Amino acid sequence: MDSIIFLRHGQAENNTKRMLSGRSPGVPLTAKGLEQAQNTARFLNGHKIAHIYSSPIERAHETARIAAEHNNVSLTVDERLTELDMGSFTGSKYDEIMEKHGNVFLKFYQNDPEIPKYGVETFDNLKKRVLDMVEYVRDKHPGESVVLVTHMDPIKAAVSYAMNLNAESIHDFVIANASLTILGMEDKMAWIRAINLMPISRFDDEI
Repeated sequence: MDSIIFLRHGQAENNTKRMLSGRSPGVPLTAKGLEQAQNTARFLNGHKIAHIYSSPIERAHETARIAAEHNNVSLTVDERLTELDMGSFTGSKYDEIMEKHGNVFLKFYQNDPEIPKYGVETFDNLKKRVLDMVEYVRDKHPGESVVLVTHMDPIKAAVSYAMNLNAESIHDFVIANASLTILGMEDKMAWIRAINLMPISRFDDEI
């Protein structure tokens, strides 16, 4: 395989509201998010993409549809790319959760046993399904580049695997909306070719 290209969805309403929407329906891209998706779709033109796979969640699927149409490639929805299940935190604001429960985001990356008590998917489980997807597309598309359109934490899971990051390091970096994170793969080895790759015109965007 040439490259596995992760694409985070464009800006969505949950991002502007700083809210954990999880898998809830009815959270579309904002006008800015649509513009970001269109710009990234054009940016992908030089990558000779063989196929695009997407999370079923609306904001990711809309981003994937734009990329697929612009690059004239087929699109397949795959549940392994879906958003993290936020459990009882779904619909809550970031600041409210932090105030009431402490830094649950760091606890999530640490696989703290407190996290599953709220119905939140564990980081270990997230990483397992994302890596299963990576192996699937590697075997199905040998020597080709594919795009996986998903959400921040699935991309962090892939990066943490490739770079063997600890929980604190995973917590501290952000994957920008509509940015590309590119993995190189050979056998079971993975390495990072790019993180937060985007057109230079977007460098001043808020993440």
